[in-house]
Amino acid sequence: MNILLIIIAIVAVVLLFTGGFVHALNFLLWVGIVLAIIAVIVFLARVITGRRGV
Repeated sequence: MNILLIIIAIVAVVLLFTGGFVHALNFLLWVGIVLAIIAVIVFLARVITGRRGV
């Protein structure tokens, strides 16, 4: 019975960490998408206005 409890505890800890990492990666994915959209908007603004900045 103790071995079963240890296995359940290990699986619970692994799932806890995996869920945390997936949540963090999901958040970072959305941050990356937002930054990419902002970069495209800035690029288009420079192309449309004809500015050639450094």
